[in-house]
Parts: sequence; structure tokens; C-alpha cells
Amino acid sequence: MKKIALAGLLAVSLTGCGGSEEPEVLNLYNWSEYMPQEVLDRFTEETGIQVVYTTYDSNEAMYARLKLLDDSAAYDLAVPSTYYVSKMRQEDLLMPIDRSKIDGFDNLDPELVDLDVDPDNKYSVPYLWGTTGLAVDTADVEGEVTAWEDLWDERFEGRVMLTNDMREVFHVGLRVLGYSGNSTNPEEIEAAYEKLTELMPSVRTFNSDAPRMPYLEGETDVGMIWNGEAVMAQDTMPALEYVYPEEGIIAWLDSFVIPKNAKNPEAAHKFINFVLKPEISALISEEIGYATPNLAARDLLPEEVANNRASYPNATDMVNAEFQTDIGDEALQVYAKYWEMLKSGQ
Repeated sequence: MKKIALAGLLAVSLTGCGGSEEPEVLNLYNWSEYMPQEVLDRFTEETGIQVVYTTYDSNEAMYARLKLLDDSAAYDLAVPSTYYVSKMRQEDLLMPIDRSKIDGFDNLDPELVDLDVDPDNKYSVPYLWGTTGLAVDTADVEGEVTAWEDLWDERFEGRVMLTNDMREVFHVGLRVLGYSGNSTNPEEIEAAYEKLTELMPSVRTFNSDAPRMPYLEGETDVGMIWNGEAVMAQDTMPALEYVYPEEGIIAWLDSFVIPKNAKNPEAAHKFINFVLKPEISALISEEIGYATPNLAARDLLPEEVANNRASYPNATDMVNAEFQTDIGDEALQVYAKYWEMLKSGQ
């Protein structure tokens, strides 16, 4: 989750006069602000394939839409986070990746492939990885903020930002209580809900469209943020600090997947192949602030990017880090119940 180029909707129009065929199209379903426009433009220039870029702000929204869409409105490529790859794979929602059409897979970090969520990466190809930590506007906040628990400090009443992400928000509540952010224990989830209700008077907004904006606009001073959003914010707001909380950071890996009813899987493979080019992966990491799993691309990064701890944490930063895992439908329903109650003020 770097800089100026934000992905938007790439208009698709008919070529030529009446009777002309429509151009080849790739329907890409991705997070907001998660693909530089330059990458989309260069892909079109190289392949002739035009990209329709549609966005979502949570894994839950992405998953629900992909399940509901019929074949006529299907997407060709999506970018779920770690545990949703497993969920979608197990529910037979994904098409296998044809590795023969993918160059550069061997450049991917061995620690980020062949994970439990998708053994041997039969259905997914890593795109970017990152963390969710604390954002602190040091120009307005006096004293240190070092832990998730600090968000409950009464001095922050009405000034806290949370991502609009059920699992991430509950991850914070669970870790403050000393539980795993992947807990499936209903009692622990309920306890996290109770703890989070105590935080709600301090919460000004939930934002997963562009989590940096409440800080840039002076609406909030402290709270959650994705590391790439923090890097983008620091371009215009140097006082914004990205903090690795003492209880442990939330870590995630976002991957390309091809929905089972994709209309143009060939274009999907071409796009994955394009993004895996080291120079393209490096461009993406530099522009939008998240870490590339492409080791060949990391060698191309400017020193100030490669050494930016917000984007590329060191071993100490990752102490107690926890990747989110697939917790199963039964536990997910428990989370969903309490998430609805939390946001409705019950």
C-alpha cells in the first residue's frame, strides 16, 4: 500500500467508424490507488489491450462482488489479500495460473511464494506486500505513540482514523488484549469487540479508499494506515510518521488471481507477465510505496526507496508481525456480527 500516479478508469471506446470491432479489453478489479496509471498506459502501448480499472476498498467487497457477478460482467483479474486467496481457491472461484505464460516468477522472493494460502502458487502470483501500522502527525501530537494501545489515550478523542477493514480493526483489538489477530475463539473476538467499543468515541472516521487523506486534510492526527499510503502522504506531509506498534504489525500479501469466469484470461496472463518485468515492478514500488516481492526489481530501486523503513521494514520492525490467515466461514460470521454492531454503535 507511493507517489503521484493514481490508477483511474481507462476509457474504452470503439476503434474506427461503424462496423469496427471493439478493441481487446482487460477488466482489472483492484484496490483504490494501487496501480500507477503509467503501468496501465505502457501495458496498452505494448500489447494493444485496453484496461478497464475498477476498484474496491475491502476484501469482503471484492469477494462478494465476484461471487455475485454473472459471466457477462466478469472481471479478468483481481488482487485479493493473503487469506482471501485461500478462501477463493477453496470455493472454486479461481482459474489455475498457466505458469508457462508467466516469465519472471523465479525472481519472486522465496519467502513469499508457496505459502499455505496457495501451495505452489497454482492460483495466484504475488503482486505487492506490505504492513498496516500506526500513523502519527508529529506536528500535532505531543509525546510518543509506540503501541496500538496508545489509540485509547483520551487525548486522542475524536482524532483517530481506522481503516474500513473488519479483519484489520479487530486485529488491533485482539493484539491489544494479547490474542492472535487471527483468533477464531468467539470469546476472544467478543472481548476485542468490547475493547473496540471503548475506542469508538475517539474514532473520527473509517477510510480504506485513501487512508492518508484524513491525515492530510487535518481531520485526524493518529490511527491506522497502510505503509504505502504513509509513504505517499509523506511527500506532502513530512511530519507524518509511520510507526511499527509494539504489539506487532499487521502484515499482508496481495496477489493476482484470475476469476474462474474471466472472459479474457489470456490478457490476464499477459498483464501479470508485464508487471513481473523488473523495471515495471520497481516502478510500481517506487510510485505507490509498497514492497515488491520481485527481488530483481528491488535491485533497481533508488537507495532512498530501498532504505525507506516504511516500505521495506527491517527484521526488528517485523518482530511480532502477524500475517492474516484464513479463519474459516464460521469465525468470519462472528467477526461480521460484531463488526456490524461496532459500526452501528450497538
